Amino acid sequence: MKALIIIPTYNEAYNISAMIKAVLAQDPNIEVLIVDDNSPDGTSKIVEEMKNLKIHLITREKKLGLGSAYVEGFKFALEKSYDFIFEMDADFSHDPEMIPIMLKEIRENDLIIGSRYIKGINVVNWPLRRLFLSFMAARYVHFITGMPINDPTSGFKCFRREVLENINLDEILSDGYSFQIEMNFRTWIKKFKIKEIPIVFTDRRSGQSKMSKKIVREAIFVVWKLKYLHMKNKI
Repeated sequence: MKALIIIPTYNEAYNISAMIKAVLAQDPNIEVLIVDDNSPDGTSKIVEEMKNLKIHLITREKKLGLGSAYVEGFKFALEKSYDFIFEMDADFSHDPEMIPIMLKEIRENDLIIGSRYIKGINVVNWPLRRLFLSFMAARYVHFITGMPINDPTSGFKCFRREVLENINLDEILSDGYSFQIEMNFRTWIKKFKIKEIPIVFTDRRSGQSKMSKKIVREAIFVVWKLKYLHMKNKI
């Protein structure tokens, strides 16, 4: 049973080498795919020098966004016949030591979500404003879509390949953090088994957050579009 950890990057030169080593140390059946948006800080060059049978790299021409990076990674995973496909950040906000737990849980489920809000609020070093925004976004998504998910914007998750095979990846609408909402929604409406497990999310060690007002606006409106398309049986 092969697992692929997909890690999108943009200016993660400081983190990426240590992150790859930490991820691969978790299980002998794990491989890593870095999808780099032509980082000006040389992230892809570092990965290129590390490449081997377990470390893969896609370097894109320019900054194209989180959602499209994951879609490209998902297509790679399906083509190469991986059984379990992870989403994970490059900055150590997601603890690599959670990977074995998620691998265990995915054997009885179709999607595992590392949740910051399933047992209280488990976020370290975030400013109060951003924590409030994230927590209220979760409540907003639940209210509009009805999804029984505590942390719909979490970017630490593991899919069975069967889930991705049943989602038309070319129809994905979102690119920013709403991409996480959309993937959860498309998984949920197809009645796949979703389980949240508690994680502790620690704000990035270095570099800058990719959050922006545009990403927030996209997340606000995409939930309504998803609900409308579902009502019209178009997804």
